[in-house]
Amino acid sequence: MSEQENKTTYLDKRSSRRTFIKNSGLTVGGVVLGGALGSLLGKDSTSKTNETGVHSATTSVNFNQALMYFDKAQFDTIEAAAEQIFPKTEVGPGAKELLVAYYIDHQLAGSFGLNSKEYMTGPFFPAEAVPQQGYQTHLNRQQVFNLGIAALNTEAAKKSDDKPKFANLTEEQQIEILKDFEADKVKLNGAVSSSFFFSLLRKVTIEGVYADPMYGGNKDMAGWKMKNFPGHQSSYTNVLEKDEFVKIDPMSLNSQHQH
Repeated sequence: MSEQENKTTYLDKRSSRRTFIKNSGLTVGGVVLGGALGSLLGKDSTSKTNETGVHSATTSVNFNQALMYFDKAQFDTIEAAAEQIFPKTEVGPGAKELLVAYYIDHQLAGSFGLNSKEYMTGPFFPAEAVPQQGYQTHLNRQQVFNLGIAALNTEAAKKSDDKPKFANLTEEQQIEILKDFEADKVKLNGAVSSSFFFSLLRKVTIEGVYADPMYGGNKDMAGWKMKNFPGHQSSYTNVLEKDEFVKIDPMSLNSQHQH
């Protein structure tokens, strides 16, 4: 692999994926639009529809979606950033639909966010240490996220005289800022680098896509379905001897209550 290829960042690769989707979006959009129009044209304009708006609004609420650490503004920032790291594509939903920001919020609220089970006493050598030497700052993950979120919104405010929040920027502006974080071009007001925050944000975003739904993300196991991952199967004895490929619907830890 050439040196130039080695320098390709995660967001560069991610942007290439999005560019492909945009280039092929006309075809995909045509199919979707055609289906929608067909549905509308097939409707009898004289038919009557009974509206049950109150019932629909009530049944669509997911009472498990509640914040444990972030305030609403912090949540909006992380939700927007996570969606750029794991965007919705033709393959499946993105981080927002998968409720990844709730996963991150719930993790930060516990021992993970407080680093309560880790050695947190110096000395720290963030510039010299290799990844195998572990965490290199006295800040816990809650504090790192607080600094990172504040810096994301500070960078967002530089994009316009209206001083928008990160979540209100265009997709292209959000990606531009995240690239600067990944390349360590942004200064955080604390003993941590922007690239460290970006690396941590990317890590927990991917976790939220593929962890068991019991932790708050991977809504409806859609992350697993994109990978054909079977989840937590109690046994494979019924398929082990079969010669043909067997597609298995995923099961979450919730299935242990369905015996």
